[in-house]
Amino acid sequence: MSSIEQIDTINIRGTSSNNGITTLLIGGCMLLVGILIMTLLPEFFFLVGILLVSASIIAFTMGYFKLKEPKHSMAISKQSIRFFHRRGEWQIQWDNVQRIDVPKVRKGLEHRELEMVGIRLKDPEVFLRNISPRLITYLLMEQRPLVLQIEKENCQSGKCYGDDLIEDQKYKLKDGSSLNGIAAMFANRMRRLKEGLGYDIFISVNELDRSPQAFVNLLRECHQSLLIKQ
Repeated sequence: MSSIEQIDTINIRGTSSNNGITTLLIGGCMLLVGILIMTLLPEFFFLVGILLVSASIIAFTMGYFKLKEPKHSMAISKQSIRFFHRRGEWQIQWDNVQRIDVPKVRKGLEHRELEMVGIRLKDPEVFLRNISPRLITYLLMEQRPLVLQIEKENCQSGKCYGDDLIEDQKYKLKDGSSLNGIAAMFANRMRRLKEGLGYDIFISVNELDRSPQAFVNLLRECHQSLLIKQ
């Protein structure tokens, strides 16, 4: 019996939200030590104190954003896969899933697995109609390394198209209507990544509670189980 048949929802807690309070405590300790160094020790150590205070500000910022993340990064149910982020969420219905795997890129004569999970959709436009602009902005930034990876592969194969990271702000849908602005940029980015890596949606290992391959196996098990029941 598959996991999705045993419980209604499988919640995934990503590593990106872990240790928020610990990070804040570390920041507080660095701030205290930095202030003590600047006020009690000779001027020679003043720069060390400044560096510790600066590091504490970074730690406070990281801890704050970790605590702002949703309790669970993903929820897998009998109806869909849902992704949660402080900037919004997306949802993929199981009947729109075509393929799930760990994306691979060529490195010389070998193929190297990326630290993420890829999902290929039957109809990407269904996904595009149900995602918030705030989350799109975040995903466009997160996916920059993937675009650079594609361009690197193209150059190695003698088909270098340049490393432009700005997508076209117009995208025509199948029904004749158009997307504009940030939504169009994301639609073009999805198409670009699908052509280069074979998938529409990419989930970072930081959003998972297990290895990418283990998560792929879980999604495949759930998908196959639901297909059999239908």
